[in-house]
Amino acid sequence: MHLKIITHEKVVFDEDVDEIYTRGVDGEFGILPNHVPLMSALDIGVTKVVQGDQTKYFTTMGGVFQFKDNEAIILTTTAENGSDIDVTRAKEALARAKALLAERDANIDAKRAEAAMARALARLKATLNQ
Repeated sequence: MHLKIITHEKVVFDEDVDEIYTRGVDGEFGILPNHVPLMSALDIGVTKVVQGDQTKYFTTMGGVFQFKDNEAIILTTTAENGSDIDVTRAKEALARAKALLAERDANIDAKRAEAAMARALARLKATLNQ
């Protein structure tokens, strides 16, 4: 199968793979060769890609997953290779989001802080598996 992970700015990944695991808005799912056609909205999470005996992890911040005829495409606003993520920066972002949510101030945008926390957690999860 072939997988392309594409953002507005660049192609993050464009290679043949054996397995794909990602997080849709309805939960996690996996794709193996010759899977039936599938289209799914993606949630903030980690996409795991298996190539032979190697495994790669990418953060995918929402978007769309499409699979047909052994061709998979992920269109997302942001995607990062787990090996390229700055762990210190991700931990700081997580701490800031948690602090905002802990304030319980009516003036904060809770949804925005929760999304920031989800992005930071996805980044950290992608780096732990490298």
